[in-house]
Amino acid sequence: MVRRTWHIRRPWRTASSGLAFLLTATMASSALASGPGGRQELATRGGSAVSLRAGHRTPFVIAHRGASRYAPENTLAAIDAAHRRGLVWVENDVQRTKDGQLVVMHDTTLNRTTDAAKVFPHRAPWRVGDFTAAEIARLDAGSWFGGRFAGERVPTLAAYLRRLDRNRQGLLLELKAPERYPGIEAQTLRELRARGWLDGAHLSRRLVIQSFSVRCVRRVHSLAPQVRTGILGHPPLSALRSYARFADEINPRMSQVDSRWAQAVHRLRGPHGRRLEIYAWDVAADAGVQTVRTRPVEGVID
Repeated sequence: MVRRTWHIRRPWRTASSGLAFLLTATMASSALASGPGGRQELATRGGSAVSLRAGHRTPFVIAHRGASRYAPENTLAAIDAAHRRGLVWVENDVQRTKDGQLVVMHDTTLNRTTDAAKVFPHRAPWRVGDFTAAEIARLDAGSWFGGRFAGERVPTLAAYLRRLDRNRQGLLLELKAPERYPGIEAQTLRELRARGWLDGAHLSRRLVIQSFSVRCVRRVHSLAPQVRTGILGHPPLSALRSYARFADEINPRMSQVDSRWAQAVHRLRGPHGRRLEIYAWDVAADAGVQTVRTRPVEGVID
């Protein structure tokens, strides 16, 4: 990576796990962090840091929905699986329950990754926002992935943050479908503050908030300008300058990244004075390590 400090979002599928392993192995158990004055460093779990080599081009790997190749996505087990594999940044998705609690879930419906259809057979289409936190807490979010994960639960954001702190991991937090949950930006920031995640250490090294909704990202920045933010997607060149006022990263599909677009992104500086960064997701299953290294991105979300 070149001149970076944060990290970001999404996936490749299981077929690309060999590539993810090789990229991750090159980074060992390190996470990128900015040192004093913005000096590029590698911060290890133990808290020590060493400067990066100039021109270092190994993309940083962020565990998509936790280590979702090895454990059910967006669960505490997936956080721990990432931790065991030396991945110190994870990505997750946050939504809101019927009674106003924040939970970690990718789909806006519960039936793909839980047994909601079995427990609540008459409540299709099982939208997250139609269930209380207590009802969601009853669901098995692990058996679909494998028998040894039976009984794994959908975590609240509070529980998720506690586990990340225990493991000393960073979080790329996606606000999922914010148009369904008015006010979720402010609510999420309140939860982060209550859990100690808006202090200097977390803000400088361990937290980025992103969304596909430009309005959502702008809202987060207006409420908490100290928080680093990312826009998911591939905005046109004409929009980049305006987005740089409130976003630190632009995070597209890997297939959308070309040199002209990436150069335009990298020429701009974000609200914290640093060059905009690119974290790509949906990397082709047959992409090799060298192929990824030659792409003009700071990291991949896998």
